[in-house]
Amino acid sequence: MASADEPVVNIQQLQKVFRVGFWGRRVTAVDGLSLDVQRGEVFGFLGPNGAGKTTTIKMLMGLIYPSGGTATLLGRPVADPSAKAKVGFLPESPYFYDYLTSQEFLRFYGHLFGLLGSALDKRIDELLDLVGMTHARDLQLRKFSKGMLQRVGIAQALINNPDLVILDEPMSGLDPIGRKEVRDLILRLKETGKTVMFSSHILHDAELLCDRVAMIMKGRLVACGQVSELINHGTTQEVEMVVDRLSPKGIEEVRPLATKMVLHGERVMAVLASQRQVDEALDVLRAHKAKLVSLIPHKASLEDLFIREAKGVQQATEVHA
Repeated sequence: MASADEPVVNIQQLQKVFRVGFWGRRVTAVDGLSLDVQRGEVFGFLGPNGAGKTTTIKMLMGLIYPSGGTATLLGRPVADPSAKAKVGFLPESPYFYDYLTSQEFLRFYGHLFGLLGSALDKRIDELLDLVGMTHARDLQLRKFSKGMLQRVGIAQALINNPDLVILDEPMSGLDPIGRKEVRDLILRLKETGKTVMFSSHILHDAELLCDRVAMIMKGRLVACGQVSELINHGTTQEVEMVVDRLSPKGIEEVRPLATKMVLHGERVMAVLASQRQVDEALDVLRAHKAKLVSLIPHKASLEDLFIREAKGVQQATEVHA
């Protein structure tokens, strides 16, 4: 198993090429991907649909074989059964037998890991309590909502008390309540010392949860690091200024300073792209005796990074087309 300072997941130059169509055209789904996940962290694996997230996770889980590169789980090759024994996994679109109850479902997966008798009964009780599903222990899965299915699916991924939990798009298709329930579960897993790696295209959830994130587009890594570092690197801290009773002349003096301006009666909203422009706009307000209503900084986000990187990838594709 991995030592305390060794990555729990280590990927080096991983590649997957598929052959598609009658002529066997080569399509590269994952292209030279390298990253690592450290023990005890919540790691977000981000990208748009079709970026290669699920393909990468399938390679980590041994469901498909890579075309090149290497990957290890808990210090062992991904094909090593001893590593898989300490990994919990929830796929993007799991299939659950509808007529099993939640405790029957967990009992089945417990048997796959060799759990039996009172030890298994105790583990099932612990997991149903952890995911908030004790009330539904005797309810058939066909009667579950999508959020309930996701929670019992996470319980299944924890039945073997894994060190590493890998969740593929765990928030996809959930309503706001369901997403919050899954977010809370992931945070609880971190509190118990689990390492959690999850893929998502829902950037807000990743920003709330993750210690670090990796962003891929068209199978390539475009950004990796702590969320605070990534969203502040190369971004402009815009400020929204709202003003009342600014004279027409004052409006014309502020207009060149703003990237966007909206007039509504006596109220003016202007977006300023830098601190220098904020200072100059405030000088204008004082000179014209206008009333400052608010100054609101616009915090950079993963969405800003995502859009910036997506535009960069698109421009690079167009250049090489």
